[in-house]
Amino acid sequence: MSEYIVIGTIIAAFAVAAVLSYFFTPPVKNFAHKVGAIDVPKDARRMHKKPIPRLGGLAIYGGFLCSILIFGQLDETMLCVLLGAAIIVALGIFDDVLALGAKLKFVVQIVAAAIPVCIGDLQIGLFTNLNPLSDTPFVHLGILAVPATIIWIVGITNAVNLIDGLDGLAVGVSSIAAITMLAVALLTGNMPIAITMAALAGACIGFMPYNLNPAKIFMG
Repeated sequence: MSEYIVIGTIIAAFAVAAVLSYFFTPPVKNFAHKVGAIDVPKDARRMHKKPIPRLGGLAIYGGFLCSILIFGQLDETMLCVLLGAAIIVALGIFDDVLALGAKLKFVVQIVAAAIPVCIGDLQIGLFTNLNPLSDTPFVHLGILAVPATIIWIVGITNAVNLIDGLDGLAVGVSSIAAITMLAVALLTGNMPIAITMAALAGACIGFMPYNLNPAKIFMG
């Protein structure tokens, strides 16, 4: 694939996700009002003073999904990733409306993470050896790859959720992370990952105008 086609595909995936996420957000905001997915400030921890709708993550996922379906490589692994992400989005919608218990959410998150890991074979098989005295450059996880990857996915999922407390913080950090991984993918010639990260970064940035201070909608 020529360099111009690569760059064009990356830009197109980013742009489509950004535009769709931007235009999906207003109807998602209206939907949040209808189903009662509203964050009402009840304590000093919340910085906003008036009720703010949640569910913004639905618009982000919608933009990301459409871009991936157009430009992405829809192999078994990617389909499993999209299915796991869809479960997390559905969990988030129910949680924003019904305030689900922590144990139930944790179990569903594990199931969602296990789909790409166990079925899609998306596993962290090795990582850099941090021991300077060792001649082995990598540490191989072996049979621990499956639980380690599931724990990693669930951990990152909750980490992003927990930092969604300041206007623009979670979506900003997610955008920076996606753009960084996009750059790494391009440097290593991994086109499928580059397209995925471009779509994710675009979807986050498309949502950002509605989430910056003063936020009109939260990711949820």
